[in-house]
Amino acid sequence: MKSPGEPAAIAALLDAVEQSCAVKQQLVAACGAQIHAATATIIQTLDKGGKLLLCGNGGSAADAQHVAGEFVGRFLSDRRPLPAIALTADSSVGTCIGNDYSFEAVFERQVMALARPEDLVVGISTSGNSRNVVRAIEAAGRAGCGTLGLTGDPGGKLRDVARICICVPSNVTARIQEAHITIWHVICTLVDAAIASEASA
Repeated sequence: MKSPGEPAAIAALLDAVEQSCAVKQQLVAACGAQIHAATATIIQTLDKGGKLLLCGNGGSAADAQHVAGEFVGRFLSDRRPLPAIALTADSSVGTCIGNDYSFEAVFERQVMALARPEDLVVGISTSGNSRNVVRAIEAAGRAGCGTLGLTGDPGGKLRDVARICICVPSNVTARIQEAHITIWHVICTLVDAAIASEASA
């Protein structure tokens, strides 16, 4: 296997950056209202003593764990830890459910076990059609929880079942995932600001 030359590598980098920037520049018009609604819902969930339960597959599983870490640990400020659980992180539970039931049930059963009406269940799927994510959101709806989806364009089944759905205006997996992390960092910034404002009131 031959490595690309430096000009080819730089060209590939420039192309990826340009594509990523183009998608992110469309986020305000395409997703601004949904990002605001998601942030308000997360703040309300935390204010009433609820927690976030997050799930996704592959890169989106890593995003779920990344986001949980930002809430439980810290983001920009040294504020109180916030309750968030990535349903992707317990390998024993995940493999048990996958083996004894099905991979499609791997998040659904965790939602059934852990979710309470005051909680917010978050499903991340670039296609919006990951059956295990969709089933988790459906289970959350039956439990009376808030539901939030993050996906790409056009949103797939997740758009239909999540109460709030942020659909990134792209159908390229890499660009969607990059935008998802930008969205989450914006949400974390706003949550930190809300907590700081509360503390100074």
